[in-house]
Amino acid sequence: MKPRIVFASMSESAGKTSMIVGIGRVLGVRVGYMKPMGDRLLYQKKRLWDYDSALVTNIFGLKDKPEDITMGFEHSKLGYMYDKETRKAKLLEIASRIEQSCDILFVESGRNLRYGSSVNLDAVSVAKDLEAKLVVVLAGMDDTMMDDLAYLKKSVDLHGAKLLGVIINKLADPEDFRATHADAIRDLGIEVLGTVRNTEALTQFSMGFLADMLFAKVLAGEEELRRPVKTIFVGAMSASAAQREPAFKKDGKLIITSGDRSDIILAALETDTAGIVLTNNILPSSNIISKAALAKVPLLLAHSDTFHVAKQVDDAVPLLTRDATDKIAILEEAAKAVDLSKFR
Repeated sequence: MKPRIVFASMSESAGKTSMIVGIGRVLGVRVGYMKPMGDRLLYQKKRLWDYDSALVTNIFGLKDKPEDITMGFEHSKLGYMYDKETRKAKLLEIASRIEQSCDILFVESGRNLRYGSSVNLDAVSVAKDLEAKLVVVLAGMDDTMMDDLAYLKKSVDLHGAKLLGVIINKLADPEDFRATHADAIRDLGIEVLGTVRNTEALTQFSMGFLADMLFAKVLAGEEELRRPVKTIFVGAMSASAAQREPAFKKDGKLIITSGDRSDIILAALETDTAGIVLTNNILPSSNIISKAALAKVPLLLAHSDTFHVAKQVDDAVPLLTRDATDKIAILEEAAKAVDLSKFR
């Protein structure tokens, strides 16, 4: 049987997909991928996909369609469709099909270790049914990660899964973490496969990602949609007041303001601005659109009001996109901090 690795996390957005992409790219072998229970719903071309499944199949050029490597999204529907035996049979069927054209199979679990437990599609259950090894990605504060590690050890021992090890992700200082916690982790009997430094560029989203997330119309600056947003400024005051604000003077900023605030928009176009989101579905004058096009500053038109757009942006998770070659290169470099021999 080919190697099967289930990637799980203790909390949402710990970096499972990122680790799969980075490790898969560096290993230099044919990677297979499946995500039994989708948790990031994407509706395109009248089909339901999981965002991560669509992303990974695109990055690795996999022949499997995203909807064919995910069993479902809704707990109630999955509970109705499968009992314990048919669920396991379906898992094995998908895995066997994918393995016909890969050297190693990566399986991504849901948003945390317990997600999918009611339908036996949580990470530990999937790892046991597929006879796969479990890799857990952790991120957060040192104290909470130590709690997570202790809980993980108890949970895995209780259910009998094969824990390959953990990857400690998004660390400010990996060397300090190892020096401080290595002995305690060793006492738990858990192997640390890698300690990965946090990279600020991975926490930033692009203007293109923002356009997709807000379902916004691109009015200008389409050629710069890959530009990252480094800071956010909500333009709810006069241009003169905004220009006195330190945040307005920062490079790579995103401006969120109503489409009729020409003073703010023009002031932003005179500075280093990553992009401008125009709210309330108010179209600015053609003169402003022309200035944005000339300055190559993305100008997005959103339907919602300024408050709701700002809230959406603030809540946004900077997901990886298939054309983010700079971020993928960073993930490849980050994967070198992981003991890749464990995956061969």
